[in-house]
Amino acid sequence: MNEARVRSLEALTAWRSSLIVFQTKARRGVAQILDEVKRMRLWLETVQRPHWEMEIKKRSRKLDQVNQELITARFSTLRGTLMVQEQAVRKAKAALAEAEDKLRMTKRWCQEYDRVVSPLAKKFENLHYYLEHDLPRGIHLMEQLVRTLEAYRETTLGSGAPSVVE
Repeated sequence: MNEARVRSLEALTAWRSSLIVFQTKARRGVAQILDEVKRMRLWLETVQRPHWEMEIKKRSRKLDQVNQELITARFSTLRGTLMVQEQAVRKAKAALAEAEDKLRMTKRWCQEYDRVVSPLAKKFENLHYYLEHDLPRGIHLMEQLVRTLEAYRETTLGSGAPSVVE
């Protein structure tokens, strides 16, 4: 009962090839995810935060401008101009409040990014380690197994004994 019961070495070889393809694609995908996590943090800190700080300055200047126009309109005798200017002030205040809210959210994300994203990124780093170190060892062991079984098949075929390994 010391026989190998492998039905197809070709199936083992095909499975090994599929593992290599999987490893290549998965490694690339995981690396892209980890790069994206780094890019997102950098984007929040270097692009979004300065963008919303600049928007607040622009929108504050616009609010100051429309407030001045409202004061001028109050001294004017035209009633329609006053309503238009009051609407412009409301619109400018809403735009400034939006920019302040966006900056506040961006700052919060900058502060909480590591706490929220790091545990998830750590799982991908573990997967990346597995794909870089453990899976290649397994593929190598499978290659050795196929060679050993092929050698076994050759010795049993050469001795004239029936072989289960095909």
